Amino acid sequence: MISIDIQKKLRAGKGQTGMRVKLQADKGSVTVIHGPSGAGKTTFLKIIAGLADADEGNVTIDQNIWLDTAKGFNLSPQKRKAGFVFQNYALFPNMTVRQHLAYAGGDSAWIDQLLSLGGLQGDADHKPEHLSGGQQQRLAILRAMANKPVLLLMDEPFSALDQKTKTGLIAGLQKLWAEMQTTVVIVSHYPQELAGISMQELYIGD
Repeated sequence: MISIDIQKKLRAGKGQTGMRVKLQADKGSVTVIHGPSGAGKTTFLKIIAGLADADEGNVTIDQNIWLDTAKGFNLSPQKRKAGFVFQNYALFPNMTVRQHLAYAGGDSAWIDQLLSLGGLQGDADHKPEHLSGGQQQRLAILRAMANKPVLLLMDEPFSALDQKTKTGLIAGLQKLWAEMQTTVVIVSHYPQELAGISMQELYIGD
């Protein structure tokens, strides 16, 4: 079970706007977040992961408190160990595909399973500069899964993938999420691309 209630002031043009987001989700569930650009969707994910600060609020994951601003408690990102798929991938240029997954904490058998899921077996020794945009995006997803996180946060994770690749990858991810009871929160401008997933939707915006 995850329980989140956060408030944050955001820049809007020359002024500020307020964001307040509440989310309740069962363990192993998928939540898709959508809304207009600038509404704070990416900021919301970063607050959950501990990569951005909330002005007020709390984040509780499986009865473990990650954030409680009233008590001045803010667990470090390293201790939260949430999987995070960044919109810009945030890959390391000097690491191969396999090294990315190993660095994130995966054992060899798990890494091989992830490489197969992402169709990157033949590219395991390649660095990001030798991968297409779609391959880089798949690597970013696999890296976020490498440490088997209890919570997976994904920011526009399928935007660079063609329909066939996207469909196959989502099907494979669903099976893993179900097996591991991973709770997933996805930001997507196109929730319809996830129509085959059992999910709840959360709108962030005015």
